[in-house]
Amino acid sequence: MPKPRLILFSDLDGTLLDHDSYDWSPAKPALARLAAADIPVVLNSSKTAGEIRALREKLGNTAPFIVENGAAVVIPANCFGPGPEQVQTFGASRDEVLALLKECRAEGFRFLSFADMSPAELAGRSGLSESEAELAKDRAGTEPLLWEGDEASLAGFRHRLSEHNCRLVQGGRFLHAMGTFDKADGVRFLLGKYRAQYPVEKVIAIALGDSPNDQQMLEEADIAVIVRGVQSQRVSLPSQSRAIRSIKIGPAGWNECVLNLLIEYGY
Repeated sequence: MPKPRLILFSDLDGTLLDHDSYDWSPAKPALARLAAADIPVVLNSSKTAGEIRALREKLGNTAPFIVENGAAVVIPANCFGPGPEQVQTFGASRDEVLALLKECRAEGFRFLSFADMSPAELAGRSGLSESEAELAKDRAGTEPLLWEGDEASLAGFRHRLSEHNCRLVQGGRFLHAMGTFDKADGVRFLLGKYRAQYPVEKVIAIALGDSPNDQQMLEEADIAVIVRGVQSQRVSLPSQSRAIRSIKIGPAGWNECVLNLLIEYGY
């Protein structure tokens, strides 16, 4: 019986990357095994295209990737047949989100967003370098922010965004104002591409995440891996798919679970 074709979809912060140091070295054994087996690792993160491009270069990753919590999917040139790089977008643009945030601020809602900060200030608040902060500020469809009001006004802010088909998603450090897309939109789109490319093979989607922000992505997969971390207990185990919780934290947990799955499927 032929092996199924595995496709991995992975969150970054707190999952493949350590939450504080952004280190992925504990996951190197599994990453090497995946590369040797030609199994794509689709990075699916709140990070921008520029940030993920820089990381993909360091990882030697050539798979498509999903940016800004599902704002867009980037398909590298010649990935699903000959042709240039393609970008598929979902939901509101960043300009639309910024225009709405400007209205909210005029109404008295208090927050500090990436657009308000210089690269140096963002670096100081995020743990990024200034060059990394510049990449983080170059966005397509979402705007991260630090909330400076109270809980009651935060509820009003969420309601105000919802009136314009936008919402607020909790990321690792920041709230993200965005349209009504999520990480699962990119997963569905790419799974359609992979299944069309391999019509006679069984394609198994494995998703790895550590926070409620990953819930929809995990529910879209055949196998959901919840990586142990600060917010992982707040992630519900998807009922319609097989779910695994890692024992180890962050990239070490990622490595542990991926290696076990590769052994199970004969890779």
